[in-house]
Amino acid sequence: MRILQKYDLLPAIFFLKSRADCDRALESCRERLIEDPRRRQIRQKMTRYLEQTPHIARHRQRRYLEEAAVGAHHSGQLPSWKLVLERLMTRGLLDAVFATSTVAAGVNFPARTIAFFNSDRFNGKEFLPLTATELHQMTGRAGRRGMDNIGFALLIPDKFMDIRLIGQLLQSPPSAVISQIKINFSMVLNLLLSHTPAQIEELLKKSFANYLINQSSTPMGAFDGRKYLWQDFLRHLKFLKDTGYVSAENELTDDGRWASQLRVDQPLLIAEGFRRGIFPRSDPEILAGIIAAFVNEREADDHVNPKLMPDALIKNFIKVSKGLKPFAGMMRQRNFEVRPLYLRPAAALCAWAQGQPWEKALSIAEIEEGNLAMLILRTADNLRHIRSLKNVFPEAGATAAKCIELILREPVVNEY
Repeated sequence: MRILQKYDLLPAIFFLKSRADCDRALESCRERLIEDPRRRQIRQKMTRYLEQTPHIARHRQRRYLEEAAVGAHHSGQLPSWKLVLERLMTRGLLDAVFATSTVAAGVNFPARTIAFFNSDRFNGKEFLPLTATELHQMTGRAGRRGMDNIGFALLIPDKFMDIRLIGQLLQSPPSAVISQIKINFSMVLNLLLSHTPAQIEELLKKSFANYLINQSSTPMGAFDGRKYLWQDFLRHLKFLKDTGYVSAENELTDDGRWASQLRVDQPLLIAEGFRRGIFPRSDPEILAGIIAAFVNEREADDHVNPKLMPDALIKNFIKVSKGLKPFAGMMRQRNFEVRPLYLRPAAALCAWAQGQPWEKALSIAEIEEGNLAMLILRTADNLRHIRSLKNVFPEAGATAAKCIELILREPVVNEY
C-alpha cells in the first residue's frame, strides 16, 4: 500500500483467496495511520451510521476503518457492516478494501487500482481457475468513473498466481453464458397449476438451457441432451404422483395445491412434514429452529450442549427427523438430493427467536456473523411461505408470522 500511495494508485481493491486472508491483511495495516482531517471525517460518518445500526459499534475491525482507512469485505461479515464499508468507499474515504473475488460481480467500489495474488477462486467447494468473465469482472473494477482516465490492474507474483493463464484470459472474450435452469419439485408443482404436461414440454423446449444443449458440438450428446430437461421433469412428476401430490390425470391434488405455495428450501420434505403433522404448530421459537435445520446447507458439529437449548427443541427435532426418515429415504432411492438435518443451526435460531443476545446465538451456531445473518434471513423467507398456508394450516401460519417478528431484529433486520 505504501508503494501504491507513492505512485498515486489508491484507492485499491485487493482480491484475496479467502475470508481469513482478508482479515489477516487488516493486521498488516496495524501501524498505518491516516491524516487527522480524514480520520475525523470517517468518524463523523461512522457516528451517523451507528445510529442506524448500533450493534456494529463493537465490531472488532472498526478501528482499521477509522484509523487506517482500510476494511475487509466478505460474506462472513454482517450485511450492515459491509454496507458501512460500501458507503465509506463510495464517498472516497477509504484507501483499500480487502475482498474475496465474489465482490467483483456485486458491489460497486470506486477504485483506481485492483490487485490480486492468485489466478484461481474458491466456489464454495473447491478452488478452480478463474474464467475470462471472472477476470474481466475483477479488472473492470479498476478506474473511477469521472475521476480516472484509466484504471490499473496489478498482478502480484505468488505461488497461486499463473501469469500465463491470466495473459490468456485477458485476451479471451467473456465466457459463454450458462443457463441455471434446473428442474425441482417446486417448479413442477407450480407449472402444473396452470399447464398440462404437453404444454410444459413445449415450454422446456423453448428454454435457454435447452437452446444451449442443442448447440452441443457432439451430435449424439446433443440428441441425448435435448431430452434431458423433459426426462428430468417426468422423473419429478412420477415421484409426485407416487406420493399423492399429483393425480393420475396429471393434476395437482389438494395437497399438491397448497404444497405449490412452498417456494422454500427442500419444499417437498417441508410439505410432507406438515402433511404428517410432525411440525410444531404453536411454538414460534421451536418452529423457527426446526425450519432453520431445513435451510442450513453447511455441515455442522452436532455435539451441542443440551443446556443451550430447550428440551422441546430436542424432542421436536427428533420427532421431525424420525418422522421424515422413510420419505427422505424414498427420495434418495430415486436419486433426489436430500440434505441432512443438523441440530446446531436449529439451536442457534431457537435461541435467537427466544430473544437471547446475538453473541449467544453466534456462539451456539459456531459460524461467522455473516453466515448466521444469512441463515436467519433465509429462515424468515421460508417462514413467509409457511405463513401463506394459513387457510390450510391456520395455527402453523399464525405461528410462522410470529416467528418472523421474533427473528428479524437488529443486527439482522437493518439489512432485510
